[in-house]
Amino acid sequence: MALKNAYLIDLMSRVEKRNPNDKQFLITVKSVLESIEPVVEKHPEYVKAGVLELFVEQERVIKFRVPWVDDKGNVHVNRGYRVQGNSAIGPYKGGLRLHPSVTEDTVKFRPSAAARAAATSTPRARATWRSCASARAS
Repeated sequence: MALKNAYLIDLMSRVEKRNPNDKQFLITVKSVLESIEPVVEKHPEYVKAGVLELFVEQERVIKFRVPWVDDKGNVHVNRGYRVQGNSAIGPYKGGLRLHPSVTEDTVKFRPSAAARAAATSTPRARATWRSCASARAS
């Protein structure tokens, strides 16, 4: 499915220019924007408030290492990530990602899954999305 909304097309273009090498991130952003396109069409106040800009650019990505020793005495070092998306409506959500297959590219857009859920699912989640729009507008 291709984006049809001019605002979302422009937003995706800006995200691609800022993150040209983050392929998994770009795939995820496009998927999320496609899934929320009907919501954006119904609620132009989200565009006016700049809510989507908050979700495609994370406040913070913390990358750290976790050294450990296995049962045979061999030292291993795993990378860990903590992505902090947006604190406009309260504390950050999410946790630490430590699996060896995880990269910064794969976790960078993770908090925005909450945005998609907020825009498309339960009344409480939609209220959270609206609160973010209100916080951004003021």
